[in-house]
Amino acid sequence: MAEVVLEVRDLDKRFGGVHAVRDVSFDVHAGECVVLAGDNGAGKSTVIKMISGVYDPTAGEVRFQGKVLTGQTPHAVRESGIETIYQDLALADNLDAGLNLYLGRERSRRFLGLPFVDRRSMREDAIDVLQRLGIAIPDPGAPVRDLSGGQRQAIALARAIHWKAKLVILDEPTAALGVPEQREVMALIERMKSEGVAIILISHNLPDIFAAGDRIVVLTRGAVAGVRRPSETDDEEIVRLMLGGSA
Repeated sequence: MAEVVLEVRDLDKRFGGVHAVRDVSFDVHAGECVVLAGDNGAGKSTVIKMISGVYDPTAGEVRFQGKVLTGQTPHAVRESGIETIYQDLALADNLDAGLNLYLGRERSRRFLGLPFVDRRSMREDAIDVLQRLGIAIPDPGAPVRDLSGGQRQAIALARAIHWKAKLVILDEPTAALGVPEQREVMALIERMKSEGVAIILISHNLPDIFAAGDRIVVLTRGAVAGVRRPSETDDEEIVRLMLGGSA
């Protein structure tokens, strides 16, 4: 069994009188994709925001590589090796792949004693990482707004790989993508798993859930309704659990 990278224990979150998350617990191992499945309002986003440091839990604890993560800032969580990729991807549309790879961490060099952004080396790094992931960008110098949705998603994932993330959280990565691009994203997830990266995939898309997941944690009304392996369940049971029905 691969090492446990993330431990989520009894997470609870209240917003005033709203009990958004109730006693959620699960583990994620290196090279494993755990799917958080559930309908809108099930608590998926709240759980990942507690893991990524956006929210402090009302109760419970998150441990990453054996160390308590609860109470740390999003920046500290990211620096520890957890990368969260939201649906908006946090890419700068006017910049190329290399500059997006180093966004907020730009590489510089000096010329005649003055600092300059080293665009060339950052672009070369981006090409190397994308090739490693099996993704071809026709023009690495083009602004990312000119790229397809699948290519943009690939750049966001390449950034996580480049900065040596041990855990990547993907929030509905195939939303608004065509079928070929959805397949590209699923292939990227498999490549990341093969490199030992742990993944949490947030989705309510059944094909994605069964294609990528090693385990499925179903949330309903903020609580865990069930945990299943794809080989031990089917679409009907997962939908029943998502809708709050009996297994």
